[in-house]
Amino acid sequence: MDLRHLRYFVAVAEQQNITRAALQLHLSQPPLSRQMRNLEEDLGVALFNREAKAVRLTEAGRVFLTEARIILQRAEEAVELVKDVAKGKRGEIHVGYAPSLTVEVLPRALRYFRESNPAVGVQLHDLSTQEMLRGLRDGKLNAALLVQVPPKALTGLVFEKLQHQLVCVAMHRAHPLARARMVKLDHVAKERLVAFTLADYPEHRAWIADLFAPLNRSPQIVEEHDSITSLIAAVESGRGVAVIAQPLNGLASPRLKIRPLQPAPPPLGVGIAYCKKFRSAATDKFIAAARQAKAT
Repeated sequence: MDLRHLRYFVAVAEQQNITRAALQLHLSQPPLSRQMRNLEEDLGVALFNREAKAVRLTEAGRVFLTEARIILQRAEEAVELVKDVAKGKRGEIHVGYAPSLTVEVLPRALRYFRESNPAVGVQLHDLSTQEMLRGLRDGKLNAALLVQVPPKALTGLVFEKLQHQLVCVAMHRAHPLARARMVKLDHVAKERLVAFTLADYPEHRAWIADLFAPLNRSPQIVEEHDSITSLIAAVESGRGVAVIAQPLNGLASPRLKIRPLQPAPPPLGVGIAYCKKFRSAATDKFIAAARQAKAT
């Protein structure tokens, strides 16, 4: 038995006449009659009482008609759902993000995406850079908003830059450096530094090393943190200072002071990454929303 048999049965049951049902289905009468008898044989029950000019449903036939209509309706809905998902009109996508870097672009991208794609859900995942790169490669993430990493780390992925973010230093408001409008990099090099963990954010540690390389000295990293929340808490409690991107302003409390560096380091590139192998219509639409957010 397949959906075709169910459609034939429903047509015969509704027309109560093999000839009219055959015309509706664009079939000849004998094959349709055989199909109905084969269906009854497969089920092992009589579905019709056959009369000279009509067929009437048996009690079993009436029950089967109700169920057959439900099955056909569900099949039609499944087909429409699959088509909508393929077109990016429905479904769900998974997006990784770095809170400290995407505090501006992510909310705008989500707003633009949901305005034009209300039936597509977006599951957000606060992850480290390495977790996002792995998630993109294994298909668990459809897209990720993250800091630009070296080309080698992006093997198999596509990265599109959306923003440049200024590099600043964050410190407790009572810290001596907080009194200056701008903080010299060589002054920061003498401070106790709070950074992200090497295992989850190797690109962050490499970036810090490059930042202080012109001074011919290595920064004194006293604490490592696996999230921006704990890093902010460490700085706010006065356990050290942190070199961060400017959008952290939107996440920090009044206990934290953020000052630009002098000389100003090259800005950080932030963008959206995805894997072509797992790219979908909904992913394309989210990428378009991120580009729109970039321009805002």
